[in-house]
Amino acid sequence: MRVLAEYGREDIAVVYLGETSKGSLVEFVEALQPPFPVSEKWVLIVSTLKGCPIRCKMCDAGGYYEGVLDEDEIMEQIQYMIERRFPDGNVSSKKFKIQFARVGEPALNENVLTVLEKLSGYRNLIPCISTVAPAGRENFFERLQLVKDERYRGRFQLQFSVHSTDEEQRNRLMPVRKWSLEQIAEYGEKFVKENDRKITLNFAVSEGSILDARKILKIFSKEKFLVKVTPVNPTYSAQRNGLKSDVDVTTGMPIKHRKFVEELRDSGFEVILSVGHLEENKIGSNCGMYIRRHLSERLENPCAYTYLNAQIQSS
Repeated sequence: MRVLAEYGREDIAVVYLGETSKGSLVEFVEALQPPFPVSEKWVLIVSTLKGCPIRCKMCDAGGYYEGVLDEDEIMEQIQYMIERRFPDGNVSSKKFKIQFARVGEPALNENVLTVLEKLSGYRNLIPCISTVAPAGRENFFERLQLVKDERYRGRFQLQFSVHSTDEEQRNRLMPVRKWSLEQIAEYGEKFVKENDRKITLNFAVSEGSILDARKILKIFSKEKFLVKVTPVNPTYSAQRNGLKSDVDVTTGMPIKHRKFVEELRDSGFEVILSVGHLEENKIGSNCGMYIRRHLSERLENPCAYTYLNAQIQSS
């Protein structure tokens, strides 16, 4: 791995732009998530594709697609960050997470599963796959369950990007053939076994989101699923598509859609309100953000990528 540039803060998050041994340009992230020290929690976020073909309406990584990264190219990202922080290769963090969530839909790349098998020697590792569940990838998800059962029981985190309870709106936000809510629920019933983590249903909530708690309660088991509410991050794509976040970043609670959270919680459904460090927007390390898009377009975005602008101006 040849690192071409890095942006961020060592105490919060650093985004790396690199070139793999095969010549692919990639982005990957080291996130410290204060107030936790590295000894308590350390998160790596890696890319799995060269661009992304899905073009989600809140994500800057869509717009071009040049294929999948091979297993070595994914491992190079991970190994670079591990060796930089832990030269002996012994990751001592109590909670060590690797998220396959920077650039690309991981379910489109079979090599992700091979990487998961290779990483299983880290006994403190919590792998996380975030997916829109593309249709036609049933073999990937079947093998994913086998890898989880054999190597990561009780410490695997699977997250589905849902964003709306209305299928037409989901199709507009994530314009690709994908599993319905019912199909996600059916898979989850088989995937989650005794002592496994619940599957996360992620909702990046905008003011225009269609959210029906009754539909979640009807389709999904509260024993096997939880809901995570996140802001819509200030990406160029979100701005272009009129997606304005509905989440109060001081509390994590939706404003217009507060009832959605309250109804779920009142029914015993677990809901996580997740707001990252606001400096991560300025760094460009949050979900859906893509430094290469910013560097190529150089558009005005007062809420994001300001660390890049400052570093470029000072160089």
